[in-house]
Amino acid sequence: MKKSYEKQKLKNRKLRWMRLDNAAKIYPAARRQNWSNVYRVSVTFKEDIDKNILESAIKKTYVRFPSICARLKKGLFWYYLEELSSPPEIMQENSYPLTRMDKNETRKSAVRIIAYKKRLAVEIFHSLTDGNGAMVFLKTLAAEYFVQKYGVKIPDEFGILSRDDKPDESEFEDSFLKYKGNVKASRKESIAWRLGGDNEPAGFLNNTCFKIPISVLKEKVKEKNASVTQYLCAVMMMALQKLQKERVKNVLKRKPIKVLVPVNLRKLLKSNTLRNFVYYTTPEMETRLGEYDFDEILKIIKCKMGQDITQKQMIKKITTNVQSEETLIVKLMPLFIKNIVMKAIFDAVGERTACLSLSNLGKIEVPESMREFIERFDFILGVQATAPYNCGVLSFNDTVYINFIRNIKQPYLEKAFHDCLMDMGIVATVESNRIGE
Repeated sequence: MKKSYEKQKLKNRKLRWMRLDNAAKIYPAARRQNWSNVYRVSVTFKEDIDKNILESAIKKTYVRFPSICARLKKGLFWYYLEELSSPPEIMQENSYPLTRMDKNETRKSAVRIIAYKKRLAVEIFHSLTDGNGAMVFLKTLAAEYFVQKYGVKIPDEFGILSRDDKPDESEFEDSFLKYKGNVKASRKESIAWRLGGDNEPAGFLNNTCFKIPISVLKEKVKEKNASVTQYLCAVMMMALQKLQKERVKNVLKRKPIKVLVPVNLRKLLKSNTLRNFVYYTTPEMETRLGEYDFDEILKIIKCKMGQDITQKQMIKKITTNVQSEETLIVKLMPLFIKNIVMKAIFDAVGERTACLSLSNLGKIEVPESMREFIERFDFILGVQATAPYNCGVLSFNDTVYINFIRNIKQPYLEKAFHDCLMDMGIVATVESNRIGE
């Protein structure tokens, strides 16, 4: 009988190492003492987690994902990834999500698996993969846990991968390199307005989740002939406009309101990669021209997304980054110099071109045999390096979950966002990890 991959994969295996993909290279250079680019995907079960079974499920699953269950290593010219030689340990939950992942931790493991009561969370340093790749890993791990705990059969669909199969080489592809073109896009972008506040002590992060019935949101979206992402982006820009109007009285001193919206390129450009493969579009409104109503903002967003989210435009955008990486002077530059240059570019341009990110992973689907064990999913981005907010969105079953993260004390944006939802006739349930907020 042919030996299964499961029996062979731990025996005498050579650890795989991988170059960072094109998007991943900026993250090690850009991190700093009080910030690292880490995000979280999580699933909440209907019963408390059995950690012994979870440990067994991790052991079965982690070898299937050598590009995600990996450590960040330092080479002479570039950082690179090396798969873990042993399963990640189950970690305890902290008082807040997304605590800083320092260099020592990423050298050992750039992924965290956290179990707290009913919640299974995966926190990932962004050089490993994007939110879409992380969700494939989370759902596959959850599936293996349910198989071992309940003895159910769960088909390999909706992004769940077989733990008995050898990883496909296409999963390690740097799709940015595959799809690079010959024509570059301009990097020139206006500097966006940034909301400020009083920093939380000791790096504490506030997490606020808005829960909206999907039926309510879909009705509103249908009325405006928009997508969920477009509609929520418009609400966000309305809220930011309101806050800027309150804080910057002189209209001529106001800066553009811009929201960075990541775009999953896997379907647009046909890729099976589990590495990073997203780019972005950045809808913008010039607030010095006056106040915009909701329909005007939505029109701007539709126009910008319609223009940017095409094969040709996205290839043009990613070509800019790839060609910069492939110049001879950059290739020969020692890593410590590359880090200085990339960090300077990140600080000078990077996040300054948007108020925050609004990243929507969309509708999370799982096989019917898994659904009965799951209460919800969540997606939480880390805050920006130089601005206090970010926002992650997904939907599961009949609810949309909108997670705000901030490192300032005042919930300015959450309150403005809530007010704008109410103005649109949308009532949201609000949860927070901060008592009394």
